[in-house]
Amino acid sequence: MTIAMLMSGKNWDEIMIMFQDEARFGRINSPHKCWVQGERPVVYSQMVREYTYAYTAVCPFDGTMDSLIIPWVSTEGMNIFLEEVGQRHPDKGIIMFLDQAGWHRSKGLKVPKNMMLLPLPSYSPELNPVEHIWDEIREKWFHNIAFDSNEAVVDQLAKGLTFLENDKDAVASITGFDWIVSII
Repeated sequence: MTIAMLMSGKNWDEIMIMFQDEARFGRINSPHKCWVQGERPVVYSQMVREYTYAYTAVCPFDGTMDSLIIPWVSTEGMNIFLEEVGQRHPDKGIIMFLDQAGWHRSKGLKVPKNMMLLPLPSYSPELNPVEHIWDEIREKWFHNIAFDSNEAVVDQLAKGLTFLENDKDAVASITGFDWIVSII
């Protein structure tokens, strides 16, 4: 089935292709190598099981990125995220590719009228460019940090997500896989 077939009967003037994923961020960390001039750095390690989750959708073509921090992953959390993305782009039709997590296929999922969800193949995270967003955030904003609280994790995650949302060129560069950007 082609995109044109899926689109028949839709009143969308402009189409936006997005990829979506969720990731867990928390207080469990592991030290990584780093370059420091002079003394040997002290890097703390901790194993506190407190987490929060980032929901993100990206458009690899123009670098648009929408994200929310929600304390859980579930159908309810996904509904909140989809509603937010639909409201951020009310004049566009959104074709969103996502993995096949249980809450992505739930009967309770409420897909906004300007959105269509399409699954990526099972067990293929390498096809989802949002995975590279997670790598970028973990490398640049969570590298060798031990957090005092889950609120500190949320604050740091918000800084990283906000920075990337405001840098469309970087997002397009990170997520613009050749096989994606060459299809249009």
